[in-house]
Amino acid sequence: MTQPETPPAKSSADEPWPVRVVSQKVSAWIAKLGWVWVDGQVAQISRRPGASVVFLTLRDPAADLSLTVTAHRDVLDAGAPGLVEGARVTLHAKPEFYPARGSLSLRADEIRQVGLGELLARLERLKKLLGAEGLFARERKRRLPFLPQRVGLITGRASAAERDVLMNTRRRWPSVDFRVINVPVQGPTAVPQIIDALKVLDNDDTVDVIVLARGGGSVEDLLPFSDEALCRAVFGCRTPVVSAIGHETDAPLVDYVADARASTPTDAAKRIVPDLAEETNLIQQARRRLDRAVITLVDREAHRLESWRSRPVLARPEALVEQRAAEVAALRDRGIRSLDQRLRRADDDLRHTLARLRGLSPMATLERGYAIVQRADGHVVRAAGEVETGDVLRVRLADGELRAGVRE
Repeated sequence: MTQPETPPAKSSADEPWPVRVVSQKVSAWIAKLGWVWVDGQVAQISRRPGASVVFLTLRDPAADLSLTVTAHRDVLDAGAPGLVEGARVTLHAKPEFYPARGSLSLRADEIRQVGLGELLARLERLKKLLGAEGLFARERKRRLPFLPQRVGLITGRASAAERDVLMNTRRRWPSVDFRVINVPVQGPTAVPQIIDALKVLDNDDTVDVIVLARGGGSVEDLLPFSDEALCRAVFGCRTPVVSAIGHETDAPLVDYVADARASTPTDAAKRIVPDLAEETNLIQQARRRLDRAVITLVDREAHRLESWRSRPVLARPEALVEQRAAEVAALRDRGIRSLDQRLRRADDDLRHTLARLRGLSPMATLERGYAIVQRADGHVVRAAGEVETGDVLRVRLADGELRAGVRE
């Protein structure tokens, strides 16, 4: 009997491994993983009539990945008898690699359908986690643009939500421009396609705001909008995001992460664009207020000018000049009178002084008949003893003078 060929320990270009060897090694490596618990969303269920094996397609809710799951019909009926496509399940399975087909699948021995209570508990735990990381922080939320040039809309194809957003937005502002990307809004493919649409719109520089819109539904229907990957994608957007998911009472986690929450798709229209009629009315009111303010200002200044013009100084401007001229004339007259009085008093004083001078003047004494006797050296003789016999004396009279000699 021929012994099987032993492959080399390592493959190389000179000694490559056959396909069967590679398949065996891959199968052996996967078998080491053992039994694991797996969480996912059922994308497809295949029950063949008369077959004891059920085939499931299990998809990751946040990524475009899926695995085939095989399980005995009794296992499915025991753990999830009413399982339908789109339901969330947790199953206990072992990965198996089939070398003949080169495919990987999971063989499940227990399947549990995740109930509403468990879903809500998971959402609450995720909500606390995201809140602790700051994804809900109010200070990081951006203000929506007052009048966006272009609005990005992510919603279901031909949905009521799309119709409501487009119709009400254009009713408020007819010239608004939209870039609409239609995606599944529920089911296993919703999250990855919504994330891809977010990336496309966020990278579009012409889009000023992004709207996520979906109509109402059950908690299970709205699960994609509470997905952790989608919440983190919304948090990472550079463009402001408006969440318009469900009705007033619905509150998926993306509502807390988005920059603004609209209670309904119709309410989203009110948040992303202003109302043209209201803005026109506000402009008209502002113009009327400005007109009234200008008219009031002009009237007030006109009254002020009129009051200034009615004052005497402006009514008869020459009155001020006349008043000042009268004051100057009065001052001049008073100055003249004062100077004249001073001159007269000075003239009287001068005449009195002259009279006193004349009364005290030697010439006046001479005119009364007196004479002044002087010796030759000019000394005035006041006593007889001051002269000697033979001295020549000078006798000054009121009119002329005489020379006289002294005799014994």
